[in-house]
Amino acid sequence: MITERYSRQERFGPIGIQGQAILKKKHVLIIGMGALGSSLSEMLTRSGIGTITIVDRDYVDLSNLQRQTLYTEQDVRETLPKVIAAKNRLEQINSEVTIHAQVSDVTADNIFSFVEQVDLIFDATDNFETRFLINDISQKHHIPWIYGACVGSYGVTYSILPTITPCLRCLLGDEPISSETCDTAGIIAPAVQVVVSEQVTEAFKILLDQTEHLRQKLYSFDVWKNEVSSIGVRHLKKEDCPSCGPDATYPTLQTDDGAKITVLCGRDTVQIRTRPHQEFDLTRLQQLLKKETKHMHANDYLLTFKLNPYRFVVFRDGRVLIHGTHDKEVAKDLYHKYIAIYN
Repeated sequence: MITERYSRQERFGPIGIQGQAILKKKHVLIIGMGALGSSLSEMLTRSGIGTITIVDRDYVDLSNLQRQTLYTEQDVRETLPKVIAAKNRLEQINSEVTIHAQVSDVTADNIFSFVEQVDLIFDATDNFETRFLINDISQKHHIPWIYGACVGSYGVTYSILPTITPCLRCLLGDEPISSETCDTAGIIAPAVQVVVSEQVTEAFKILLDQTEHLRQKLYSFDVWKNEVSSIGVRHLKKEDCPSCGPDATYPTLQTDDGAKITVLCGRDTVQIRTRPHQEFDLTRLQQLLKKETKHMHANDYLLTFKLNPYRFVVFRDGRVLIHGTHDKEVAKDLYHKYIAIYN
């Protein structure tokens, strides 16, 4: 029997009533809830995917609203983590879908917990460090994933099936040095939507076990220059690949117990991540910082405060963003002066 909510989708032959029932039982993971992730999660929620886990380390900023479709000005005012704002909105769109939201950086230490009982992983990130993590966990646990990226008016996507297609390391070798980002080169929303449409279409084929219809090529485009490219890459699969070869070592999955300092490309921001499993007591930290500044805002997930010319965002999960510098040493000094001393 065709249901009213999904009637138009069920009337599409390759999906049908049986396919819709299959989608309801599927669990997908979206890593990154920026432009790609917010649109992916909305399209998948509307399509009736049974369970969606969303993971992101960031909060909603005013500059996001131009292309990140789930978020509102109210989310900006409340400094909500993206996954929390997204979960609130997605549950209003379709209460039949289970949404799991994780305010977290994705690391070698925690990625295993995110992929439990997951049928498909979506790359909606903005950096190759995380993409190579996704690639290795995908190969190790035999979970298909769909690579996606966009910047300016350009986008690219590719579906990766463990043991069948080349993996990301086969295609790119070692982690490439990032060049342009949305923060440096900008981005227009139509490029985002093209990538998302490609990713979701490919996802339906994978989830419904119709992989013979997959594009099987690296697809890229530039909507401004009217350029489209579809490149066969099967010949790039490497027998000695450390991520997908017969003697795979999954190099990015080696855990690191130390703190990590990362410059966020193009954002004049440094992220400091403390040791795994260390969390901040935000209420106590807020009380102790009152003598340092009156410019504070807190919610259940994070604490923000200003000490000109810097702005700090302290997440409960043990991460700190320091806006106003791209110098790791400056950020480290600020962290130890205003955060570590109280924690």
